[in-house]
Amino acid sequence: MKTNYSNSADTTGLTRRKFLWLSSLTAAGILTGCAINPVTGQNQLMLISEDSEIQIDKNKSPQQFSVDYGTIQDTALNNYINQTGKKISSLTHRPNMPYSFRCVNASYVNAYAFPGGSIAVTRGILVNLDNEAQLAALLGHELGHVNARHTAEQMSKGLLTSVVAGGVTAYAGSKNASYGKIAESLGMIGSGMLLASYSRDNERQADSLGMDYMVKAGYSPDGFIGLMDMLKNTSKHTPSSIDVMFSTHPMSDERYNTAVHNVSSTYKAYRDQPFYKERYMDNTAKLRAIKPAIKDMQNGDLEMGKQNYQAAESNYKKALSLAPADYAGLVMLSKCLLVQEKFDEALKYSESAKNLYPNEAQAIYVSGFAKMKKNNFESAYDDLNNYEKVLPGNPNTIFLKGSCLEGMKKQKEAAYEYNRYLQIEKNSDNAAYAYKRLVEWGYITPSN
Repeated sequence: MKTNYSNSADTTGLTRRKFLWLSSLTAAGILTGCAINPVTGQNQLMLISEDSEIQIDKNKSPQQFSVDYGTIQDTALNNYINQTGKKISSLTHRPNMPYSFRCVNASYVNAYAFPGGSIAVTRGILVNLDNEAQLAALLGHELGHVNARHTAEQMSKGLLTSVVAGGVTAYAGSKNASYGKIAESLGMIGSGMLLASYSRDNERQADSLGMDYMVKAGYSPDGFIGLMDMLKNTSKHTPSSIDVMFSTHPMSDERYNTAVHNVSSTYKAYRDQPFYKERYMDNTAKLRAIKPAIKDMQNGDLEMGKQNYQAAESNYKKALSLAPADYAGLVMLSKCLLVQEKFDEALKYSESAKNLYPNEAQAIYVSGFAKMKKNNFESAYDDLNNYEKVLPGNPNTIFLKGSCLEGMKKQKEAAYEYNRYLQIEKNSDNAAYAYKRLVEWGYITPSN
C-alpha cells in the first residue's frame, strides 16, 4: 500500500497546483474571469461555472440537510413547500436551474439556498409564519440569492485570495455554536449553517428580487413585511433561536424601511393580492401542533451552546414528552447524552431515531459512534459503513471505520481505511494517528 499525497481536485475541478497557476496569472493581470450576471445584465467576477454551481450543490447540500436532521417526514407538507417554491422559481431570471425545496427538521429559525437551487426552510421558521405569502417571501428571498449568483460570486472572490488544502471551500464554518464542540468530537461535518454569510448588498438585492418574484407569482407584497416583522420580533424575544439566520442574512433597519417603501410605492397596486392564510394553516397544522416541543428543542440547543448539558438534556426530554416520536428530538438528546458520556442511554435514543427514519443518516452515525465508545466495534463498523453508503463525503467516517477495524484487530483492513483517510485529510490529530499506525505497521516508510 502506498500513500499518495498528491493534491486532489475539488468539485470545481481545480487542483491546488492548477489554482496556484491561475492565481499567478490573475496577479499579473492576465486572467479575466467575468460572466454576465443573469439579473443585472452586467459583467460580474465569476470563476465558477453554472455546471460547477450545480455540482457543488449536489455534493454539499445533502450533508447540510442531514446536519439539520433531514427532510421532514410529513410528505404532504413537504410537497406543499416544494410546489410553492416551484411556482415562484418558474418566474425568476434562471428558471431552468434544478430547483428543489424542502423543510428540514432543525429547530432553529432559518432558511438557506445552495448555489445550484437546493433550498431549505427549517421547522423553527415555519411554525412562526402566518400565511403562504410570508412563505413565498422567504422562498423568494432565497431564490434571489441563487439568481444573482451570490454564493458563486463570493467563491470566485475567495479563489483569488485563499488556497485550501484539497481545493476550494464551498462554504464557511458554522455560525451556530450549539453543537460545535460535539460535532467536532463526533467527527461530523459542521453544524448549523454550512453556507457563506451574505453581505448587506447581497441581502438588499435578494430582498428586491424576492419581492418581485412573489408579486409576479400572485402574492401580496405585504407578506414580505410580515416576514420581516416576524424575524424582528423573534430576535427581540428569543434571540438565540435566530442567531444563525441573522449571522448569515444580516438584518438592518435600512432593509426593513426599504421593503416598506417598495410595498407602498412600486408594488402598491398589488397589495390586494392574496395571502392564502387558510391554505398555509391547513398545510402546516400537524407541524404547528408540536410548536411547544420545537420551542423546548430550541431551549435545549441554547443550553448546549452554553455547555449546560444537564439543562439541555432536561429540555430535550421535555420536548420528547410532547412529541415522543420526533426524529430530531431523539438525535439531539442522543448527542447531548454522548457528550456527557452516558453511552448506554445515548445508544437507546439513537437506535429509536434510526427505526423512525431509517433513510436519514445522522442517527446512523451517532449510533455507530456510541457503539464505538462501548467497544462494540463490529456493530459500530456496520453502522458507519451504512452511513457512508447513505451519505458519502465525510472523511471522518473513513477514519472511524479504520478505528473500528483496528479495534477488531483487522490490521490490513484498518490500514486500508487509514490510507483512504490520508488521501483526504493530512493536517489533523486523526491524520497524525493514522500516519503513525501505517508507519508502525510497515505500510509507510517515513521520509527523512
